[in-house]
Amino acid sequence: MLIASRNRLARLQYGPNGFRVLAPGDHVLCAVTGAPIGLDELRYWSVARQEAYASAELSVQAALDTARKA
Repeated sequence: MLIASRNRLARLQYGPNGFRVLAPGDHVLCAVTGAPIGLDELRYWSVARQEAYASAELSVQAALDTARKA
């Protein structure tokens, strides 16, 4: 029996060249906005922070925010 993973939050491990699915699902949430990102649309993430981002701009924003806190 195949378990449907539609409308389920996936859990991923982010690496420098891709990601590994730890728990099946069809989307993750943007770490900045909380917006859902389909796995087929996921292009931006932080390996160090293990976070996904909906756009390059949001990825840079998160990196700058982290640098300011350090």
